[in-house]
Amino acid sequence: METMVEIWGGERVVVCAEDGPLLADERDINGFVGEALGHDAKWLALPVSRLGGDFLKLRTRLAGETTQKFVNYRIGLAVIGDISDAVAASDALRDYVRECNRGRQVWFLPDLPALRAALGA
Repeated sequence: METMVEIWGGERVVVCAEDGPLLADERDINGFVGEALGHDAKWLALPVSRLGGDFLKLRTRLAGETTQKFVNYRIGLAVIGDISDAVAASDALRDYVRECNRGRQVWFLPDLPALRAALGA
């Protein structure tokens, strides 16, 4: 996995490249958690381009399983990019994104500057 490690707002953040392995099923979650753990990071910034096609379909439970794994390891997950079409097509996804963004563990943000700002950098 190609990554950069940044320090924003005092937090070590692994920023995943736009291209690379997808988070497409439950087996892939550990690879992304491991990437953050390997860099001793508190956050992983994951571009929307790295999400498998089923991630934003809540009925597949992939988003929920991913959220739970990141919470268990106390690593923040920031999904970076435009998901407005998927949100507009699903009331459940809209509610999920809104609830995630109210918390401090999983965020859906439009770009990296928004993550920097959210982390106080």
